[in-house]
Formats: sequence, C-alpha cells, structure tokens
Amino acid sequence: MNGLGREQDQDFFIEAQVRTDCLHQLFRQSFSAVFGSYLAAGMLCWLCWERLDRDLMIGWLILLSGSSLLRFLMFFQYFRSPRSERTPRRWELHYWLTLVLSAGIWGAGALAIMPTDDRLTQALVILFTVGMSVSAVSCYSAYRYMTMVSMALVLLPCTLWLLFQPSKMQMGMAIAVLVFSSFVVGASRKLSEALEKAFRLTREIERAHSISTRAAETDELTGLMNRRAFFEKAQVLYDQCKRTRQPLCALMLDMDHFKAINDTYGHQTGDRVLQQIGQVISASFRQTDIYGRLGGEEFAVLLPDTTLEVARDIGEQLIRAIAGLTIDPVQVLSASLGVASTHAVGDDLQHLMNTADKALYRAKALGRNQVVVAS
Repeated sequence: MNGLGREQDQDFFIEAQVRTDCLHQLFRQSFSAVFGSYLAAGMLCWLCWERLDRDLMIGWLILLSGSSLLRFLMFFQYFRSPRSERTPRRWELHYWLTLVLSAGIWGAGALAIMPTDDRLTQALVILFTVGMSVSAVSCYSAYRYMTMVSMALVLLPCTLWLLFQPSKMQMGMAIAVLVFSSFVVGASRKLSEALEKAFRLTREIERAHSISTRAAETDELTGLMNRRAFFEKAQVLYDQCKRTRQPLCALMLDMDHFKAINDTYGHQTGDRVLQQIGQVISASFRQTDIYGRLGGEEFAVLLPDTTLEVARDIGEQLIRAIAGLTIDPVQVLSASLGVASTHAVGDDLQHLMNTADKALYRAKALGRNQVVVAS
C-alpha cells in the first residue's frame, strides 16, 4: 500500500474513533436528561394542577414514564456491554429512536395541556418548554442534529400554536422564543464543532505519539524490535515468567558468512537478506513471543512457556526456513542458532542471553548452519 493509501486509512480510522468518542460523550452527558425531563414535566403538572385538565396531565406523565423507562434500559444495556461493542453503528439508531419518542411525547404533551384562555399558564408552559430545549444543548452537545431535533420536537408545538393566536402578547412570546432558539441553535453548532475538534486533536496526538514510540522501538531495516526495545520487553517477560514459574527459552541467531555477502554482492544485497530474515522471524513466532534485531546480522527471540526440547525444534525449523530462502544473486544462505532455558541457568536475563550466545558460538565452531542447545 502506498503512502497516500496508508494516510487515507489512518484518517478513516481517526474519523471512526472521533465518532465513537462522540457517542461515549453523548451517553455520559445525557444520562441525567432522562430524569430531568420527567422531573420538569412533573413539576409543571404540580404547578398547574388546579388550572389544567388533570386526566391529560396524568396521561402525559404515564407516557413519559414509559419513554423514560425505555431510555433507562438503553443506558443500562450500553454501560453493561463490552467497550468494544459501544460503537456508533450499534447504538446511534437506538438513541435516535428513544430521543425522538421522548422529545415528541414531551412536546405533544405540553401542547395538549396548553390552556386556551389562561395567559399566565401559557407563559408557564412555554417557559418550561424553553428550559427543556436549552437543556438539550448541554445533554446532546456531542451531536448537533440531535440537539436541534430535540429542541424542535419539544419547543415548536407550543410555540407555533402561540404564533397563530390572535393576541399580540401570545404572538410576541412565540416570536421571542423563536429568536432565542435561533441563538441557541448557533451556540449548539459551535459547541458540537468544538467538541469534535477536541476529540480529533486528542486522537491525532495519540496517533503521533504511537508512531513516534513505534519508530523509537523498531529496527528500520527489518521492522523488528531494535536492541533497546527488545531488552526492555524481554526484562518484563523474564520477570513475569519468573513470578509465575513458567519456563522461558532464549534463541540467539546469527547469519553465517554475512560479511562475505556484503563484500561480494554489496550492502544493498546484504540489506535485502536481513529484510527477508526479519520477515521469516515475524512469521515464525507467536504474539506472546518477543523477537528483535540486536545489531548487524544478530537476532534474538524469547519463548515463554516453552520447553527446551520445543525451543530446539523451533530453532531447527527456523534454520531450515532461512536455508530455503532465495535472494538473487546470493546462492546459499544459512544461519547458526543457540538455545538456552531458564531451567538450566541463573536468576537474571543477562545470564540467560549470555548462555544462549555461548551456544550460538559453539554452533559456529561446529560448522555453522545448525542449532546448539546450551548444556
């Protein structure tokens, strides 16, 4: 894949992460909105209990109870689900449906209880709808369109009703609410954009840090861990195996006659040989294993929870795989390998690696292209 393709993939990945971050923010922010919307409706009904139709108010509260219960169940399922499953594809539609249902019931209920001849109660109802719509900005700020849809469903029914009433006071209240709402919509747009930029910046910083960290730990030629990174991770693995009393085997590998390859065919060919060796090593071991290039043509591998006999078999397979490589114009490739185990050596990582290194030199002395196990 070329550089442009990789960059597009990274941008797509960051975009997906930003959407997921917005979803997490939405669920964290709006949990209280469910309780708050029901509390606001209950308070409005309590204040207007002597002025409005009680049957309508009770029916409204019952419908709100049902929609609130659905939303609480959704929140419960979301926070109980594994983090890997909290994705926009799975949860956005659920949230939209419950939000539209809840906001629609709130707006329709407020219109249903709106009195036709009591200006004070009308002002009180419209005041509560304005308060509900403004609260949507803080609850759904991660999703601008959710904010606007929620505001419209709660606010517009009563506002439009007032707008077409014959009284100038009623029309004035409706116009004031619409003007105020236009400012709120603009503020919600800026807030959602700021949140999205903050999430994107955070993810880009994380990606840059990951790239720089990987570059500092990776051997540029082979793609394996470099010497520093190998020994840092090797020490962690060694301590873990020692703590859990698991066997740990070390392999030390060195290319045979590598200087002659460089001298005869040039350093570019030598680099291609090392690259091929890195690919063979990467494809030969488990994710739990640690492997890297220590320098020059020398490589090291740590195999946790592996017996000495199994490690020797793995080493022999690796030697055969290297011998089977064909890198023009090099005719023959081979490597020597030494194996050591923590069951046969002392109490520190350096001793283990030194023992495997001595076994490697013994393999060289015995004729190369073979595996020697430390005694």
